[in-house]
Amino acid sequence: MKIAYLGPVASFTHHAVKKAFAKDELASYDTIPDCLEALTASQVDRAVVPLENALEGSVPITVDYLFHDVDVHITAELVSPIEQHLMVHPSNYSRWEDVSKIMSHSHALAQCHKYLYYRFRGKTLQPSTSTAAAAQYVSEHPDENAGAIGNALAARTYGLTIVEENIHDFHFNHTRFVVLSREASADRLTLEGGSQKSTLMVTLPSDDRPGKLHQVLSAFSWRHLNLSKIESRPLKTGLGNYFFIIDVEQAMEGVLMKGAIDELEALGCTVKVLGSYHKYSIPAN
Repeated sequence: MKIAYLGPVASFTHHAVKKAFAKDELASYDTIPDCLEALTASQVDRAVVPLENALEGSVPITVDYLFHDVDVHITAELVSPIEQHLMVHPSNYSRWEDVSKIMSHSHALAQCHKYLYYRFRGKTLQPSTSTAAAAQYVSEHPDENAGAIGNALAARTYGLTIVEENIHDFHFNHTRFVVLSREASADRLTLEGGSQKSTLMVTLPSDDRPGKLHQVLSAFSWRHLNLSKIESRPLKTGLGNYFFIIDVEQAMEGVLMKGAIDELEALGCTVKVLGSYHKYSIPAN
């Protein structure tokens, strides 16, 4: 297969894709929308993009694109540990504490907020499309004495020197990546894990009756279906209008899951099954 991923080479997404699809052709794209558009245009067979980070929460552009812009399905989930390091061009190693700016993906900058606040207060923090893109820029512009935040693979790939390791604010830093396909069938990968879950996108009825969200949650509660996540996102139709993305620790094939969806639709909700799939762990190295 041909797999699209958020690049460039040595991004965290690239690391996850290499572990999950070692024998397949990999194609780097600059942005998450580029990955998803390539999938819908049948230029690739799968797309792998970040969905959620343990420290910074959901990646809004991924969630919104999946709801508003593309009709694709989650076929697997990859959970990978994230280690953020500060790196500079080797020629600037002796003066790395005087960097002109620090670049990385906006989520990576946020994951290192405390470190950056106390060590580099007042320095310019410049978001980039990915951690690897920041490392690539620093590698190609040694005259700027800029720093990048990214993984060890990015440092090796772009010839940078790591000057501070594990600078993220909290130890448990993991990211969920989703494998997306035009087809709904789940992918089975040769990785650790393999437990099943389902992801739904639910829009509440448009009337103003109270307790609508409570009724939605009750449809899962009395069936003893465990929700591992529920989050609201704007419908982009006006203030106070939201859809909900819900993760259920259960495969869709079960009678209870089908009954829960039937109940939601009977309540007047719109339900989109984004995927029923297996979740896997990606090793750090």
